[in-house]
Amino acid sequence: MADVQFNNDFFEKLGRSPEVVGLCVEMAEKIATTARSTAPRDSNAYAESIHVEVVRRNRRNAALVIAADPKSMLIESKTGNLARALNQVKKSG
Repeated sequence: MADVQFNNDFFEKLGRSPEVVGLCVEMAEKIATTARSTAPRDSNAYAESIHVEVVRRNRRNAALVIAADPKSMLIESKTGNLARALNQVKKSG
């Protein structure tokens, strides 16, 4: 088997390119929309706090789906809403 050398600069530029970041944001927005639609409702604060942020991670950018309400950890621990939204979007393609 041949020795493979990866061009790290290429992959670093690719991971930060507007096209790749755009694809990540597009998928994250689908997940956020699903999570907002399936969020448990009390005051709507949790559902309204779900949003997408683009952050830099080592050699690439990433799109994160974040629930910023102070009760988000409690709600997530009981419902797993964000994880379920991710799985639903993954299954739907």
